[in-house]
Amino acid sequence: MALTKSFSETHMISLHGGQVISWRNEQGEELLFTSNKAIFKPPKSMRGGIQICYPQFGDCGLLDQHGFARNKIWVIDENPPPLHSNESSSVKSFVDLLLKPSEDDLKQWPHSFEFRLRVSLAVDGDLTLVSRIRNINGKPFSFSFAYHTYLSVSDISEVRVEGLETLDYLDNLSKRELLTEQGDAITFESEMDRTYLRSPKVVAVLDHERKRTYVIGKEGLPDTVVWNPWEKKSKTMADFGDDEYKSMLCVNGAAVERPITLKPGEEWTGRLMLTAVKSSFCFDQLELQSKGF
Repeated sequence: MALTKSFSETHMISLHGGQVISWRNEQGEELLFTSNKAIFKPPKSMRGGIQICYPQFGDCGLLDQHGFARNKIWVIDENPPPLHSNESSSVKSFVDLLLKPSEDDLKQWPHSFEFRLRVSLAVDGDLTLVSRIRNINGKPFSFSFAYHTYLSVSDISEVRVEGLETLDYLDNLSKRELLTEQGDAITFESEMDRTYLRSPKVVAVLDHERKRTYVIGKEGLPDTVVWNPWEKKSKTMADFGDDEYKSMLCVNGAAVERPITLKPGEEWTGRLMLTAVKSSFCFDQLELQSKGF
């Protein structure tokens, strides 16, 4: 079985992890970061793209870092239930994947679920991921979740994130200390690992050197995680180049602070939409263009 599937001419998803590993614009420029030292071999997840972190984000639980979904082999869902969405007319191509727990998964996390993931590309190049997780267990269970999204940037010191101003955040570098964002935008001068709480549905990442702005829209995901390992940590990561922190930034739609609880038969939906525009609008303008979020 092939582990990668192209769902358009310039976009690729891996069945290992249900992970989007390529998203290109009309000029053929890669918009997602992948480390030159990434390991493309199960069971380790590949460093880059968009990782599915489930049923745990980070190390705040009993499972390994970021849970097991990103390490599993997903299957193509040939007959998925319909998505309740008004986007069908704008979708150029899509693929549906399915993950169910194995016996080993149930030993470490004893909850039965069906995880359906649709990855779709719009005519205008927007990338959308929709996760639907259903509890087919006999009792409730709770989980945390994130779309661990590695964006490609020109120079991290020239990048700013807008839309998270004045929000409370957990500083994961200081034992999850609760702080409040003081800047008018987030800029980068050192390692950063923060979980912004109850964040808006739209956040913008402005790359001044490339004159490119990423617009990140989300639904069902109350938090936003911002991460860059910077120089010191980069040197400790075997699957990451020493200087690669300069050309990447993770901005993740997530549900971390308050885990999601599903009763038997209930289903949760978490949606992420990524847009790349070749300009540097101010955030207010981007918010108006956020296409329904």
